[in-house]
Amino acid sequence: MNVNLKEIVSDIQSKVGFSGSVLVEDKDKVLIDKSFGYANRSDQLENNSATRFGIASGCKLFTAIAICKIVEEGKISFDSKLSDCLNIDFKLFDDKVTVHHLMTHTSGIPDYFDEDLMDDFEELWVKNPMYHIRKLKDFLPLFQNEPMKSQAWESFHYNNAGYILLGLIVEQVSGLEFSDYVKKHIFNKADMTQSGYFSFDSLPPNTALGYIDKPDGTWKTNIYSLPVKGGSDGGAFVTANDMAKLWNALMNYQLLNETYTNKLLSTHTQVNESGYYGYGIWIKKKTDNSILKYHIMGYDPGVSFHSAYYPDLSIKVVVCSNKSDGAFDIMSGIEQELTKFKTP
Repeated sequence: MNVNLKEIVSDIQSKVGFSGSVLVEDKDKVLIDKSFGYANRSDQLENNSATRFGIASGCKLFTAIAICKIVEEGKISFDSKLSDCLNIDFKLFDDKVTVHHLMTHTSGIPDYFDEDLMDDFEELWVKNPMYHIRKLKDFLPLFQNEPMKSQAWESFHYNNAGYILLGLIVEQVSGLEFSDYVKKHIFNKADMTQSGYFSFDSLPPNTALGYIDKPDGTWKTNIYSLPVKGGSDGGAFVTANDMAKLWNALMNYQLLNETYTNKLLSTHTQVNESGYYGYGIWIKKKTDNSILKYHIMGYDPGVSFHSAYYPDLSIKVVVCSNKSDGAFDIMSGIEQELTKFKTP
């Protein structure tokens, strides 16, 4: 399988021009650890196994873990109402919206980036310059006075604003800035020493710049396409190895106890025929209703990211890219190969 995976990844990379890092681990055995393309095209600095990549919405999992942690500590509950958790006025929001609704994208609240209305994420920054978005509260004017999109619990509708509010709840309950809470209670405990929420204007060494390729063959970086600093809805930077450590720590109950780990990994809402959503995590089932994988993904201009844990195989896959696409192709090729194998 090891040889096949390397050939499959290299073949897909050559076809789609994938730029980034790929890591597949079977328990503690590394099956593939390869990097392609440039972290910095201008200086031709190559991506490597220690390169940090933006993962966009992939880090909603970190937010969900943080919320589960403060629920585990008895400071709030999943049934706590938004109005009881935040000292912020949401005049047009339904007072029935709970933490659970926010966690499962079923709150019905308005989103600051509504995919039904906007095609291009960059449209957001015409009236609200991205260089002003450094803290979670900076997102509030983008949605807090808008009407509800639907009734709470009426339907699943992927919602970034809901995760901004979850991050604000973490800040209010803990007294820490959200990124500091995640570093202390998640990154440090999982030994994710190279990961963090970094500002675009002060990136640490060996961090990949995100690239947006244009149809005419030219390109630009994504520095003017995203908020200066990521938050609870997305925008953290990780290495592929650190992401594998996150899966290890989560599945071995090092971040949450067994009860709340299982709560996070439960199928709380069905999204499509075989796809479900837990807390901050996507769940795909097999035809026999068993779990094929727990997975996370993220897409931003200049960012594509997929990562999964396959419980039957105890295999972790991490695909980080500093281009707007490519991670899905690599992930699909790997999964197709992995699912040929079954545990004894």
